[in-house]
Amino acid sequence: MKLETLLEKLESLSNPKAVEGMAIYGINPEKAYGVSIPSLRRMAKEAGRDHRLAQKLWSSEIHEARILASMIDDPKQVTQEQMENWVKDFNSWDLCDQCCSNLFEKTDFALRKAIEWSSREEEFVKRAGFVLMARLSVCDKKAEDSLFEGFFPLIKREAVDTRNFVKKAVNWALRQVGKRNPNLNAKAIELARNIQKMDSKSAKWIASDAIRELTSTAVQKRLR
Repeated sequence: MKLETLLEKLESLSNPKAVEGMAIYGINPEKAYGVSIPSLRRMAKEAGRDHRLAQKLWSSEIHEARILASMIDDPKQVTQEQMENWVKDFNSWDLCDQCCSNLFEKTDFALRKAIEWSSREEEFVKRAGFVLMARLSVCDKKAEDSLFEGFFPLIKREAVDTRNFVKKAVNWALRQVGKRNPNLNAKAIELARNIQKMDSKSAKWIASDAIRELTSTAVQKRLR
């Protein structure tokens, strides 16, 4: 499928009202068409895997084209250089989360980038690090507990970051690790209680929210 065909299709699906509503949910509406994720997934299915086309879509700088690029790119062909170039372009939480979930988590560099990006200063780069931790906690079924315990010092270190999109991702990572199995659940709750004692509103919110879910009847029942 040609780039021009996809860009024309995206433009034809543009929804000005949806673009107006994006800002309400903290999504950057710049260069956006307001195309829904289900519509993008249908387009991705029609286009199929195409690494070169994904690069061209990303270069268009159109919000939905970049999300579409993350859906059709081949994770086996993605390099660390590409990941670094793309993550620098993140300007919205939804682009960050979609790209990490659709593509980055499936690469051979997901764990490395999760750790590296967690210490970066840029808001959406740091968020990407913790989104990858959350996603790996769900999707990497074979990994040992020790891998996820390695996230704990990073979660505690960044729990004091007051930026909304960072603290929500730190919280997400903590909750997902803690829902993986009974052992990690107990350790994540212990970590959350330590974080709760920190002199930081952000840390206290992250910890309280995580404890609420991780100790809930629903989570405890599922883990048993």
